[in-house]
Amino acid sequence: MNDEPVAGRRGLLKALAVGVPGAAWAPHALGAPKDAAPPPQPSASAANASGNRTLKFFNAQEARTMDAIAARLIPADELGPGAKEAGVTNFLDGQLAGAWGAGSQLYRQGPFEKGTPEQGYQLSFTPAEMIRRGLASLDAAVRKQDGKPFAELDEARQDAWLRDLQAGKPDFSPLPSDVFFQALLEATIEGFFSDPLYGGNADMVGWKLVGFPGAFASFSNDIERHGVIWVGQPVSIANAASHKMTPGGKHG
Repeated sequence: MNDEPVAGRRGLLKALAVGVPGAAWAPHALGAPKDAAPPPQPSASAANASGNRTLKFFNAQEARTMDAIAARLIPADELGPGAKEAGVTNFLDGQLAGAWGAGSQLYRQGPFEKGTPEQGYQLSFTPAEMIRRGLASLDAAVRKQDGKPFAELDEARQDAWLRDLQAGKPDFSPLPSDVFFQALLEATIEGFFSDPLYGGNADMVGWKLVGFPGAFASFSNDIERHGVIWVGQPVSIANAASHKMTPGGKHG
């Protein structure tokens, strides 16, 4: 585990860029520095991502807990909205309600024994079973120790619990709490950077953060513009059909 703090989403992006496993959320809070400028207000679509929504898998309490977790893993800061505003809970809700949540592509015949990190996921739970069990175990443990659910804790206590999860300290047997944390982290990152078609990355805030163009059909007008930052508006799969290339478009 990387023992150095990851400061804000700049640190998150650096950690992802170098491919450090688990380093996207270090043992210190990801929140912006206290003297940082207040985060910009999210757009209407981003703001509504965690507002009025129809849940397919989560119940209301699970959704509140997941919102709170996402808000600490990738918080809003001076660079823009965070994972909660981007609709990561909506993204995960849809995934857990579908084939991925049911473990349709997982080998589930056993034996189920503790493996090495290189062997990947070794548990008998489907993703839906794991997330539901983990969220319930987390809230039960938090209520027992702090007297309130995770979503009602202050940010410092939420970060402390997430650090403990990352270290595998809480006993959620038979679910290892560090495996549960890693699943939450990976799902949060995926939801923040996925195509908005899948329920997350509202208003394409994740793509705008890193300058990713999205589902453009062709980059023929830009492919030879070396060293030039791409400054267009990203395109989702949902609206890619309306994107038109300029016939005979020239570079530069």
